[in-house]
Amino acid sequence: MTTHTEAEIASQPSCWRRAVADVPAGALPRQGERVAVVGCGTSWFIAMAYATLRERAGHGETDAFAASEVPDGRHYDRVLALTRSGTTTEVLELLSRTTTKTTAITADPNTPIMTAADEVVVLDYADEQSVVQTRFATTQLAMLRASLGEDLTQAIADAEEAVAAPLPDALVQAEQFSFLGTGWSVGLAQEAALKMREASRSWTEAYPAMEYRHGPISIAAPGRVTWMLGAAPGGLRAQVEETGATFFETSLDPMAELIRAQRVAVARAFAQGLNPDEPMHLTRSVILSS
Repeated sequence: MTTHTEAEIASQPSCWRRAVADVPAGALPRQGERVAVVGCGTSWFIAMAYATLRERAGHGETDAFAASEVPDGRHYDRVLALTRSGTTTEVLELLSRTTTKTTAITADPNTPIMTAADEVVVLDYADEQSVVQTRFATTQLAMLRASLGEDLTQAIADAEEAVAAPLPDALVQAEQFSFLGTGWSVGLAQEAALKMREASRSWTEAYPAMEYRHGPISIAAPGRVTWMLGAAPGGLRAQVEETGATFFETSLDPMAELIRAQRVAVARAFAQGLNPDEPMHLTRSVILSS
């Protein structure tokens, strides 16, 4: 029987096609605006990726924050809030107190986010039944990348490859993972690590690739994996392989490579007799009591 998580992971290429074909006009940040992108958990990591991409594309200064950590007194032209559920406590509290123009991206149109934000983009076709977030996160990032003028044709082809490719035993059976990224893929490395923890309770860390050599490489060892999302800095592979650890890197778009990490997380969950749809101590939305 296929779990919800498996089905949602496999649907990502089709979701991305729909997202890039239907970028909403007017609701997303305009070129030149100073923007704060906020979210919690997965949404924060997607915010990190988008913020880097938006600045790199020359669209304006963009900062990413966990919704609970947005600094007071800093001026922005727009707050972009990412929330699959539309009910996340910290996001709703932030939107309730800011006087800045706000846009939210959500999967559920029947939630408080619809009135909490000035403008809302609903990606209900990418909503999920699994607690573990996969396709909504990447679909909103596909839409955001397209809004910056990116052509995602190759990324979607890469996603199809990542969905279908056999999973190496070295990944499914590894003792430990360190995910690495550079630029916008630093956020995706953090997200890959989160999926591995949520779905399979695996020992997983994540770092900017150049920072990995400043201490974290000390845990590299045989049976452990250093997994690069995007192109690795020169010399890093050799240094990791000297430790006996596996260095894993492909030429796929980092967002497509994230799909492979999601699939490995599910495979590892099954190997341990876990249900990836129901991670321990988590619910679909974190709603905090006062």
